[in-house]
Amino acid sequence: MEGLSFFIGVIGNIISVLLFLSPIGTFWRIIKHRSTEEFESLPYICTLLNSALWTYYGITKPGGLLVATVNGFGIVVETIYVALFLIYAPPRVKAKTAVLVGILDVGCLAAAILVTRLALQGDVRIDAIGFMCAGLNIVMYGSPLAAMRTVVTTKSVEFMPFLLSFFLFLNGGIWAFYALLVRDIFLGVPNGTGFILGTAQLVLYAIYRNAKPSNTPDGVMEDGRLHEHLISPVNREHANDEDGVGLVP
Repeated sequence: MEGLSFFIGVIGNIISVLLFLSPIGTFWRIIKHRSTEEFESLPYICTLLNSALWTYYGITKPGGLLVATVNGFGIVVETIYVALFLIYAPPRVKAKTAVLVGILDVGCLAAAILVTRLALQGDVRIDAIGFMCAGLNIVMYGSPLAAMRTVVTTKSVEFMPFLLSFFLFLNGGIWAFYALLVRDIFLGVPNGTGFILGTAQLVLYAIYRNAKPSNTPDGVMEDGRLHEHLISPVNREHANDEDGVGLVP
C-alpha cells in the first residue's frame, strides 16, 4: 500500500506541476506587452498562500514529503507570477497587489505559522494546519462555479477552457485517491470536492460544446473565473485560451 500511495503521489505531483505552469501563456503575453492589461493578480496571490500553507503542512506532517515538494515548486512559480504583476502592472494595480501580498502571503502566513508553532503541539498542530489548508482549497476549487453558471446561461463553453477543466478534474481525482490511500481527510475533502466540480465542468463541456451561443457575457475567463470587463473588446478574442492557475493540495 505504501508503494502504491507513493506512485500515485508522484503522478499527482506531475499533474500539479502542469497546473502551476498553465498560466505561462498569460505571463509571456504580459512580458511581451510590458503590461498586465486588465488581468487580476488576486488568483495568483491566493494560490501562493495556498501553496505555502500546504508546504508547511507537508513539512509538519510525517510522510508529507510529496505534498511539500510539489507545493514548494508552486511557491517558486507563483512568486514569479506575482513579481511580474509588481513589475508590469499600472501604479494603482501594483499598489493593490503589494497590499494584498503583504496581508495574505506575508501577514496571514506568518500568523498561521506563529500560532501553530507557539500555541499548538503534535497532532493538534497538524490538524489545525490541515484544516486551514482544506478550507482555503475548497474556496479555490469552488471558484469556477461562476464559469459553470455562465456556460449554462449562454450555452457556450467559450469561457471555460477544456484543458483547464480537464487538469482540474485529474488533479482533484488523483489527490483524492492519494488521500484515501494515506487516510488524510484534509487532503481528501477539498480534492474530492475538486474532482466532483471538475467532473461537472466536463459534463457541461460535453453538453454545450456544439450548442449555439446566446447572450455571451461581457467578460473573460481567467484561471477558471469569469471576470467582468477585464480585457478590452479589441484584445478579447485572443484571451480565452491563455489563462489558468493551479489548485494543488
